[in-house]
Amino acid sequence: MRTSGVPLSRRALLASGGALIVDFALAPHAASQTAPAATAPLPGSLKTTPMLDAWIGITADGGISVFTGKAELGQGITSALIEIAARQLCVAPAAVNLVTADTDRTPNEGYTAGSQSMQDSGTAILHAAAQAREIVIGLAAARLARPAGDLKADGGAVWGPDGERLSYGELVAGNALHVQAQPAAASRLMPASATRGLALPRVDIPAKVTGQSAYVHDMRPSGMVHARVVRPPSYGARLLDVDVGAIERMPGVKKIVRDGSFLAVIADREFRAVKAMEALAASARWQEHATMPDRADFYAWLKQQPADVITIRDDKAPADIAVRRLEAEYLRPHQMHGSIGPSCALAWYTDGRLTVWSHAQGMFPLRSALAELLHLPIDKVRCIHVEGAGCYGHNGADDAAADAAFLAVSYPGAPVRVQWMRDQEHRWEPFGPGMVMRASAALDAQGSIVAWDYGVWTDTHSTRPGGAGNTLVGRHIAASFAPPPPSPGSQPAGYGDRNIIPLYRIKNLHLVYNFVPHQRLRVSALRGLGAYANVFAIESFMDELAAAAAVDPVQFRLRHLEDPRAQAVIALAAKEFQWRAEAKPATGRGQGFAFAKYKNLAAYCAVAVDLEVEHETGRIRLLRAVAAVDSGEAVSPDGIKNQIEGGIVQSASWTLNEAVDFDDVRIKSRDWSTYPIMRFADVFDSIDVHVIDRPQQPFLGTGEASQGPTAAAIANAIASATGRRIRELPFTRARVKTAIGV
Repeated sequence: MRTSGVPLSRRALLASGGALIVDFALAPHAASQTAPAATAPLPGSLKTTPMLDAWIGITADGGISVFTGKAELGQGITSALIEIAARQLCVAPAAVNLVTADTDRTPNEGYTAGSQSMQDSGTAILHAAAQAREIVIGLAAARLARPAGDLKADGGAVWGPDGERLSYGELVAGNALHVQAQPAAASRLMPASATRGLALPRVDIPAKVTGQSAYVHDMRPSGMVHARVVRPPSYGARLLDVDVGAIERMPGVKKIVRDGSFLAVIADREFRAVKAMEALAASARWQEHATMPDRADFYAWLKQQPADVITIRDDKAPADIAVRRLEAEYLRPHQMHGSIGPSCALAWYTDGRLTVWSHAQGMFPLRSALAELLHLPIDKVRCIHVEGAGCYGHNGADDAAADAAFLAVSYPGAPVRVQWMRDQEHRWEPFGPGMVMRASAALDAQGSIVAWDYGVWTDTHSTRPGGAGNTLVGRHIAASFAPPPPSPGSQPAGYGDRNIIPLYRIKNLHLVYNFVPHQRLRVSALRGLGAYANVFAIESFMDELAAAAAVDPVQFRLRHLEDPRAQAVIALAAKEFQWRAEAKPATGRGQGFAFAKYKNLAAYCAVAVDLEVEHETGRIRLLRAVAAVDSGEAVSPDGIKNQIEGGIVQSASWTLNEAVDFDDVRIKSRDWSTYPIMRFADVFDSIDVHVIDRPQQPFLGTGEASQGPTAAAIANAIASATGRRIRELPFTRARVKTAIGV
């Protein structure tokens, strides 16, 4: 159901005569009857790519292709998009070939990020497929001289009341049906009752669990050579000298490439490339500088840096009399993506054209960066997404792709494979930035919040390519490219200020984003961006306020909410967890609760946690987590559960274990001992996810919905178990022991 990434454009496919990509259009009579007002907006990514044939293709023999600019990152999006298209086209999922994130074949949907694949691409495919189905029925109606209402689409064909059958392939030919999509119309969509029963198992899983080729790391094209890059020992280090003579004579070495402070070797075999890289690294001399802040005093340093002060909200209303005021500060360190598979890419430069296979999250932005880096016309660069072994966000994937592309141009004619080493991934990937969150609030005599003041200090949360200066090779070569100025992002999605606006009903609200543009460490997008830490802080503070008001924390949240869907997920999570306001956990055992609507415009998620704190060791034993989620129409409930479960596990690892260590010169976290992540023995004993399905409601992004609530629920459960509030992440054993006075 997916293509393998073989370089083949639609233009080449047409020229070959082997198949026909069909452009859909409304027949004139159908368009006049069904087109909504021209001023209505197109749904999802149809707004930027409005032609139907950009999304749906049908070959002359009836084969169906669906095109998406979004990439499969392990979130199961391929399965969901196939299911959406199959339902609207009235075919079995197996009949749909999904083509993902290929600059020669798919729409440009930017990055696969922000939990927007379903909202953007899923919505576009939903409406494109539904309109395509109507078009085919309209063509069949004209061919059979019957009213369209008498015909039915099923199994890749249109059927008449007397058994007449015309296949989709028979009905669409040439380019006569090439038209722009029409605005959304409910009548075009197959009703939920007619489209149930097509639940599709994850199509990406079998290859992964059976050891088949599933990742870019597994690709082995004929004639491939292996490359390894020698990274500088620290940020800003300059290569002074390297002795390449003996290394050039090592077995299998094809070429050594040095350009400024970029140093790499190309060899015939992977092991030989690694040995040559190690020899190069041993002979290289670098000039280093102290450029980073003191790790021990980082948060104070961060708040003292020059910042752009951005007021997000300043709502003023007559205040009720405050009888109690609280203030707290919460801290989040730099954290890694910690991809299990270090970054990898393949590039092939031949006949003046560059093709790159990468697990980066934006093929079109990557293409722009590579074209600039290599001074190539953009139409001479093709980027094809192939999955990588673990990442949500901007890890080293774009850099590995740029490494491979740069080396392929210097060694044309053969596919060049670049594989990063573990220490390179740890030290050079862009981290999730450190953050300080300060909250203060006032309560009235009834225990309701009457004022809320919140500020966050952090750097940019996205330095993704677009430009060559966003890549390491672009910065390290002699004719280097300057990175673009860091951006704070903007609401409603936000970067460091993501989820800074509480969903709760608060009349006096003052929210400030202190954007610190130069934190010195390399940073970019990590799953959820600022939402993870902002929700951790807000939902921890909500528990502190509930305790001050002597109100159960679940009831305290419900009291301050007006959104019925928010109330519903909180009520469902509490019910399934069997939350008892009056329950007193056993000594050392605690329960915590938290809620958020991701970005205040994506999925609603509530998480309840049960855990134990071992007094002597400070170890947190995670017992169970119960979550409820509302993602709008649940096309793939199992996929939604996968995302929430995975988010809970990843968030628990961040919350209990993960922090980048550094000194004033170098990143010190270089392996799994210096950057520990959660192991299997530490995962929750059970995770139970409950999905609220809302048929025909818009899709709401789910992939990053549970990270923030999980962190806060764990923090609240630790406070419940110990009577001590820990406000600095991660909650390591040493930090827990200090908090409880052991």
